[in-house]
Amino acid sequence: MTRPADTARFETLAKVEVLADLEPVVDDLMVAHEAKRPLWFPNELLAPPPDTDPDAHVATLRERAAGVSLPARVALALNLLTEEGLPHFHRLLAVYLGNDSFWHKWTNLWTAEEDRHGAVLHDYAHDSRILDQPVLERMQFEYIRAGFNPAWDADPYRVFVYTTLQERATQVSHANVGKLAGQYEPLIGEVLRNVASEEARHYTFYRTIFKEVLARDPNRALASAAEIMPAIDMPGISMPHFREMADVVRRAGIYGPRDYLKIVEDQIRFWAIETLTGLDEIGRKAQEKICSIPARLERVAEMMETRSKAKAFSFAVAFGRAFEMA
Repeated sequence: MTRPADTARFETLAKVEVLADLEPVVDDLMVAHEAKRPLWFPNELLAPPPDTDPDAHVATLRERAAGVSLPARVALALNLLTEEGLPHFHRLLAVYLGNDSFWHKWTNLWTAEEDRHGAVLHDYAHDSRILDQPVLERMQFEYIRAGFNPAWDADPYRVFVYTTLQERATQVSHANVGKLAGQYEPLIGEVLRNVASEEARHYTFYRTIFKEVLARDPNRALASAAEIMPAIDMPGISMPHFREMADVVRRAGIYGPRDYLKIVEDQIRFWAIETLTGLDEIGRKAQEKICSIPARLERVAEMMETRSKAKAFSFAVAFGRAFEMA
């Protein structure tokens, strides 16, 4: 009699073999990624123009930043803290993809690129005084201490589904915060455009990898995707006041259920899930489940839109200033 633990172990080993077959694909994608990627650094984006007074530059920045709305500040804090959660994500990639194979080259490159995101946003917040820095740093500490442990069940395929969806969601959020805050303070708009562009390149890598996984192991890949795609916990879910901050982000039109709906629809099309054939029973059931997700997400979005009522907010990280949103 086969025990569930033995079956799970066999499934994981089979998936690891598929991932090992992807080494040439990963090498090619990394070469293409680095060829297209402009390597910027926080100091380059935040430094004063040449031959100008650094003190005057910071003073002017703070004057402009004073006009940034409270919802935009809350959204910036949420995005900043999410990026500062990098230790969690590196650990998860190293655990699920392995740190003793070619995958560590991608994991380390991704980590080096992502590390600049939190750094530039943290440095910007410090220079602009747009957030309460001591509160922000305590929130970061509590977030890192709380950990982030998604239910991936030792399934490396789920990693690529999750990272595809999450990188795209993060890209959308950064881009929209940049547009909102950039109306008042152009520098944060430029910073977030750079961060969002890099998230877009990471998104391209992960969804291309999962497309290759689908081509090699469609039934297991679909079963993994069907577990992740109905809803994802964003990485910051364990940070203090996450749900209230996420509500502000939704009400501000930065990121919400309809954005996630579009992300899921895009992946269903890109991965050609509806047209996959030759599946076994597990694969067909997973295919049906995935194809039914957009309709459910549409209902969720409609429900949230119709039931949402005006609400007052106040966050210590935004200096405790009260504001109301429809």
